[in-house]
Amino acid sequence: MSRGMLLVLAVLALAFAAITGLAVRKGILGPETPAARIGGPFHLVDQTGGEVNEAILDDKWSAVFFGFTYCPEACPTTLFALAQTERLLGPKAARFQTVFISVDPGRDNPKTMAAYLSNGAFPTAVYGLTGTPAQVAQAARAYGVFYQKAGEGPDYQVNHSTITYLMSPGGRFVCALPYGTPPDVLARKITTAMQQGPRAKSC
Repeated sequence: MSRGMLLVLAVLALAFAAITGLAVRKGILGPETPAARIGGPFHLVDQTGGEVNEAILDDKWSAVFFGFTYCPEACPTTLFALAQTERLLGPKAARFQTVFISVDPGRDNPKTMAAYLSNGAFPTAVYGLTGTPAQVAQAARAYGVFYQKAGEGPDYQVNHSTITYLMSPGGRFVCALPYGTPPDVLARKITTAMQQGPRAKSC
């Protein structure tokens, strides 16, 4: 894929992030909005090949992010920021995890996810989830996530929304964390939510 096309895709991702970020600030995507409830059942496999479901959210605060391993910018940037956030949380990081769900089931199998997430710059407490196209679509619907294949051939891209969802233990939506939020702000927001407890409604 040409550098020009990658630039166009990056601009589209940033534009989508800006739109959804504005929606969050205006309260359109919020825990009290019935039409925008975030979270729900899913059935996927993790990077070890083991079957998992929404129960992986039960015991920890989770940053849930949808992306794919061939993603040129938004996904590695987000994972890098979450790794820094993990470190900034200090001892509280023991209660925090990242859940990275692929929107590219055609290429992202467990082996691919494991290799990708082995990057030392990415979070250490991380699930890399994938599945069949139907399973991925179910998970995306549960979180109101947009994704769409762009292009043909082995180097196709996937346009997708870039918001990270903070979920409390038990899988309850707390708040949306817009793409590009600095790690120190992420850590502060997560700490604020932790202080409120599992029934936190904001961060």
